[in-house]
Amino acid sequence: MIVWLVGLSGAGKTTIARALHARWQAIDPATVLIDGDEIRDIFKHDQGTAPFTVAGRRVNGERIAAMSAWLDNQNINAVVSILCIFPDIMAENKNRFSDYFEVFVDAPLAALEARDGKGLYAAARSGEMANVVGMDIPFPTPEQPDMVVRNDGTVLDANAVAADILGRIGVAP
Repeated sequence: MIVWLVGLSGAGKTTIARALHARWQAIDPATVLIDGDEIRDIFKHDQGTAPFTVAGRRVNGERIAAMSAWLDNQNINAVVSILCIFPDIMAENKNRFSDYFEVFVDAPLAALEARDGKGLYAAARSGEMANVVGMDIPFPTPEQPDMVVRNDGTVLDANAVAADILGRIGVAP
């Protein structure tokens, strides 16, 4: 089973993914966490600006989808946290994996800019940084996610969201 959490930078994907992974792995140890930023670091695909262009983002998205398929073929569950801007990859996921559950972590840009933990949005607004999704790279809203988590700036209870996801995929929380 692959649970794919998608949304803009700062939306809460990784926070939810970590909570979900911890809860699910306690029930089924054959569960791993795949975080898009960590995969960039592992493959050294985070140096310079090229990895953050649309083409570079496609490479990362395709790597993560392929890695997820590899794990799925071994009956290993994966919780994936990724800023994926490619509807075709997510559409293919629905057929690629034995079981797939897509979660869109929806946060308005104004809320993301207000909490801007990495300083990405401020740097994009000032012209210091390019290739920021939601600013100069469009973020296509996922077409048919299985679940939408609205994170509009109020405190998000990641453990409650994780429990909700586990219930929806049929894993006893």
